Formats: sequence, structure tokens, C-alpha cells
Amino acid sequence: MKPNVLFIVDSFEQGGSERQALQLLRQLHESGKCNVHLAVLQDRGSLRADAEAMDIGEIVEYQLTSFYDLNFVKQLGRLRRYIKANEIDVVHTHCFYTGMFGMTGAFLSGVPARITSKGETEGFRTPMQKRAERMSFRLAHRVIANCLVVQNQLIREGVSPDRIIQHYNGLDLPRMKVQPGLEREDARAVFGLPDCRRFVTIVANLHNPVKDHPMFLRAAARVRKAVPDAAFVIAGEGGLMDDHRKLAAQLGIQEDVFFTGRCEDVGKLLFASDIGVLSSKAEGFSNAILEYMAAGLPVVATDVGGVREAIVEGETGYIVSSVDDEMMAERIIRIFNDPARARSMGERGKALAEKFSSEHHLRNTLELYDELLSAPRRAPNRIGQEWRLSE
Repeated sequence: MKPNVLFIVDSFEQGGSERQALQLLRQLHESGKCNVHLAVLQDRGSLRADAEAMDIGEIVEYQLTSFYDLNFVKQLGRLRRYIKANEIDVVHTHCFYTGMFGMTGAFLSGVPARITSKGETEGFRTPMQKRAERMSFRLAHRVIANCLVVQNQLIREGVSPDRIIQHYNGLDLPRMKVQPGLEREDARAVFGLPDCRRFVTIVANLHNPVKDHPMFLRAAARVRKAVPDAAFVIAGEGGLMDDHRKLAAQLGIQEDVFFTGRCEDVGKLLFASDIGVLSSKAEGFSNAILEYMAAGLPVVATDVGGVREAIVEGETGYIVSSVDDEMMAERIIRIFNDPARARSMGERGKALAEKFSSEHHLRNTLELYDELLSAPRRAPNRIGQEWRLSE
């Protein structure tokens, strides 16, 4: 008998954790090894179409206003009724807010497998939020860390090592492929990019200042002085776009920076690019870096989170100190000035990216469900039922 699995996501906005969660949910559904269900805290965002396309039934919304008001109690009651009505065996949450809500409801409902995730390092949470997060970890059977850096941070913060499991993000490699015969100039035309330039691209949402697009723009201004045909792409949506446009104008590179907004075809955009960049002040394990590597691009990234677990310094890209735009510019210029090395970096990165495949992530997840649902202390209340998901 297949287990009933409930995923809870924060929203359907184009964020890395949301895309990762929906990708994994789709794979679980297509594997035929689970009955999947989906809930959301904020029913908004362009990824909802992807969720609906799975045809998995009703998507339930639990609107929260606070963790400390009557509405939270009301929503917990709704969640508990849903868990009971659908005989949920696994509750799997994917961020801070869903972890707090989902683990509380799953614990109160006696769900046999409670799994939450940690995908970020320092710089995202207030002290109060950290205390609340640790509470949700205590209610979970497993906390998934998306890289070794996050795993070690959790241990330093007092989470039991036995409760932590490390799974790298899964990369949807087919998503990064472009149709055979596509010319680079045609790909660039899709995004309104001129064909006579060489492009440095950053793919990151413009909602959170932690992505530090200003650092990228300062580096871009330095690169533009040294490499006349260099141009820069900022792919992502969010409320900080106007501020970044103004900064580009102040730096005198407004004609060299292209804001594409939300990107539906990352593979095609990266095919049109020459270098991929991450400028974040803090990260967990960057999905963007994996995408750059899978597209065969050399990468320049700040030394945050699990970056060193993906990039081999000097072989697949370069790692620079956070906020050091001068060094970032120097590394980008170095790549532009050595096309043979750039090609070699891209080829090595592409080969390395395959170890982060979404199929590997799916297998890890099924094995985790197996482990938790087979444990005697968490056996489901279904007489004679046995769980073997990953065979």
C-alpha cells in the first residue's frame, strides 16, 4: 500500500526552494510509489500552473498571519482535520514558515514521518525566528540539510546529528537542455539580447537583499571598462528591480545591463550566456550554480554556504569573498581573456553537475520515507501494511 505524502510549500513564487519542492513532488507522483498531496501558505505565484499540471487534486491553502494568534490555531485545526481525512503518513515541509506550521500540525496529529528542511546559512533569521525554528526541528523526525555547511551549522546550533540528514538539491538536467540546432543568436533574440556582446548572467530573485545584486553591478562596471563587449543579464523578478536599475544608471552601465524579469526557460538563457555569477551574502546550496554548471558555463561565485561543495576552484570556476566586487571583476575578466580555459571550466562543470541529478534526489527521498515508515516506533496504524518505496 502506498503512503500518503503531504508537501507544504510557502507559495508558488519563482524561488529556489519552491521550484525544488514542486520538482520533487512531481517526481514522487510520477514514480507511482506515493499518493501525493499539496498545501500552500500563500496561494500566489506563477508556479501554480506547474502544480496544477500534476493533476494531484485540490491544493489547500492555509493563510497565516502570525504564529501567535487565534488564526494560527484555526489553521492548525484545519490541517489536523485534513491529515486525518486523508490518512497522511508523511508531512514534508520545505522552509522556515512551512516547517513551523507543518511540523506542529503533524506532531499533534501523530503523523508517523515528519520531515522538514534547512536550506540556508547565517544571515536570514532573527534570534527569535531561530528559537522558533529549533522548536520545529524538535518536532521533526528528520531535518534535511541541503549541503554539508548547513548540516554542520545545525549541529553547532544544538540539533542532534541523529536527526539530521544531508541531501543535495536535485537538478532537473533535461530542463537545462535546448532544442538541437538552436543558434546562439536566436536564443539571445528570445530575451532581447544583442548578438554582438559577451554576457555575464546572474539568475536570482530580486525580493531579498541577501542576493546582493549591487555587488554584481559594481563588479559589472569594473568589467565593462576592461572588456568593451561585455554585457550583463539580471534574470529574476522582485521589488528591488527599480533600485537596481537606478544603481546601474549611477554606475554608467544602464545600456549594458539587461533585466529579463522572470525567466521561464533558464536553459535557453544560459545557452545565450558566457559566464554565470552568484553574488549572495548568504546561501545554503545554490540552485543557480548547478544550473550554470549544467549549461557548461564557468562560474564566479561568492564564498557562501555550500559553494565550495559545488565549485572546484580554478577548475570549474572561481570563488571570491562576499562583497569583494573588485576580485569578482578580476576573475570575470580573467575568464573573458582566456577562452580556452573558459571552455575547459565549462566542460568540467557540466560533468560535475550530473552528480546532483534530480533522480538522485528522488532516490534519497524515497529511502528516507522508507526508513521512517519502517521504524517500529513510527509504524502506521494500518494492520499488516509494509513500506518499501525505493525498491
